[in-house]
Amino acid sequence: MTANGLRRLLRSFRELTIAVVGDFFLDSYYDCRRDLEETSLETGKRCYQVVNTRRQPGAAGTVAANLAALGIGAVEAVGYCGDDGEGYELRRSMGKLGLRTDGFYTADDLFTPTYAKPCLVDSGRVLEELERIDIKNRRPTPRLLQERIIGFIRDNVSRWDGVIIVDQANEPNCGVVTTRVRRFLTRLARERGDTVFLADSREQIGLYRDVIVKPNEREAASVLAVSRLGKARIPLGESRKLAARLSLRTRRPVFLTLQERGMLVAAGDWVEHMPGFPPCGPVDPVGAGDSTSAAIVASLSAGVRLSEAAFVGNLVGSVTVQQIGTTGTASPAQIVRRFREVGSGA
Repeated sequence: MTANGLRRLLRSFRELTIAVVGDFFLDSYYDCRRDLEETSLETGKRCYQVVNTRRQPGAAGTVAANLAALGIGAVEAVGYCGDDGEGYELRRSMGKLGLRTDGFYTADDLFTPTYAKPCLVDSGRVLEELERIDIKNRRPTPRLLQERIIGFIRDNVSRWDGVIIVDQANEPNCGVVTTRVRRFLTRLARERGDTVFLADSREQIGLYRDVIVKPNEREAASVLAVSRLGKARIPLGESRKLAARLSLRTRRPVFLTLQERGMLVAAGDWVEHMPGFPPCGPVDPVGAGDSTSAAIVASLSAGVRLSEAAFVGNLVGSVTVQQIGTTGTASPAQIVRRFREVGSGA
């Protein structure tokens, strides 16, 4: 891909409408200063002292934020939050991104999924992220809410160029993408060959058929029951086999991420390795996979080839991974600048 080709692709994103269906979390950051810490008189335990709060959409919200940063013409959020303070903050942060929320419902009897993240800071710079507090729903999503979500998707999918499914909840049937919703989405993907459907899931990726999937090596090995023999990294040749097998299983292309090694893109027996772009300086991988999903679906929805979508996904991921202490995004200007830095045909 040339620099001019990349710019044309990024400009074409303005004409797209992409929906994000899934678990929208609130990422709530609490910046704390160590020099202000106190000790509780009652418990004797450390009291972190917050000097700033930062709230932004997480999980499916991170994907949506990345689509907005890429300049997608319209980004539609499909999911739910609770009728609570976290839900208020989540909706407010989604509003700042300009997301469309007609399909985003408030459920009186559910929590707003939240990742509370205390961070140690100094002079405005994040030094360390401390232990996280998770708020999640641990009972099944009400059937009426599932039907409202399905009905909204059915009524609006004809307007969408792409759909990203973010299946984040680890507890079965306790998030947006329940068994019922997942079956509906996979059936819809079969019927609508002109719409790009991609699923990203930590625990449930093996349940998807007729949908593009984007697992990492660990997730792919788990789905295919391949032992990693205690190794943190799978040899590239073995990963190629995993990607091909998974593509044959899903009947759709697979984008298998390899961290700093880039990614493999497979369509049946055809597999191509797209190398990653080495970062300069410290890295923070939080949210990098979500930015990659956004870039891949935006690129495919704009009509580029699988390998080109993987190239753009790697490029965007190399921008966001260098944003420390936050779930980063990449704007078109940042992407073009990074392209020039790595010298990829510019």
